[in-house]
Amino acid sequence: MIRILIVLASVLFLSSCEKDINFDLKDAPNVLVVDANIENDKPPVVVLTKSFNFFDSINPSLLVGSFVHDAVVTMSNGTLTHQLKEFTVPLSNGYSYSYYTLDPANPATAFNGAVNTNYSLKIVAEGEEYNAITSIPAISKKPDSLWWKPAPFTDDTSKIVLMVKATDPPGLGNYIRYFTQKNSGNFLPGDNSVFDDNIIDGSTYQLQLDPGVDRNNKVDFDSNYFHRGDTITMKLCNIDKTTYTFWSTWEFAQGSIGNPFSQPNKVIGNISNGALGAFYGYAAYYKTLIVPK
Repeated sequence: MIRILIVLASVLFLSSCEKDINFDLKDAPNVLVVDANIENDKPPVVVLTKSFNFFDSINPSLLVGSFVHDAVVTMSNGTLTHQLKEFTVPLSNGYSYSYYTLDPANPATAFNGAVNTNYSLKIVAEGEEYNAITSIPAISKKPDSLWWKPAPFTDDTSKIVLMVKATDPPGLGNYIRYFTQKNSGNFLPGDNSVFDDNIIDGSTYQLQLDPGVDRNNKVDFDSNYFHRGDTITMKLCNIDKTTYTFWSTWEFAQGSIGNPFSQPNKVIGNISNGALGAFYGYAAYYKTLIVPK
């Protein structure tokens, strides 16, 4: 009886401590959102959109209408400065997708990404100027080997897991992001795709590498496998600290959606003048494994 009374008293005490917290979510002005990247041996790609209000209902028309057109976008590798050209690609149902990349009419200043190179980005859009810098580091970290083994905890013998062995170079500051491709599909980042070397510095290690995920159609963790007969390509990108910080905070924020117990988080980009997003570089290395049926 005493125990019951203590429990009831505790409940009454806690309920008396409850306090309603109301957030006044006011409409904020739309700001520029930048998704700009450059990879070794590939041209730069810059996508410019406008942010949405918190209460906007996301639909294809809203997404297509968010693209920022007619911006002046220039990129420099320290030697050449090239003005990117806007391209619009038609999609299904009358929608389209817009991005900025190399202008074929100006080949003299065009360049692809190269390792050990710094880049600067300048955007002038709707009367405002935005700047950012990034780098493509050296390919100092790459997988030593890939292999597969049967997936655990399932009776489906067609499911397999991908294993990787790698060696981290001595010295802290080696950051990576990984993607996987199944057969002829798209390269998709892992659910947790970015890593530093704080724990594995200078060591050789092996681990299971989960398949990349389409964050627009995310599958359950326990159903995300590779299969016998797959051709699997791993894309391992060496990245700088700024790129690591952006993607690690972005993935933490994305993973916290809908979790009432998650910590407050801010996605840390590198675009000036209050813009969202990031300009990031990839030093990419590809390795393929063909799994027999």
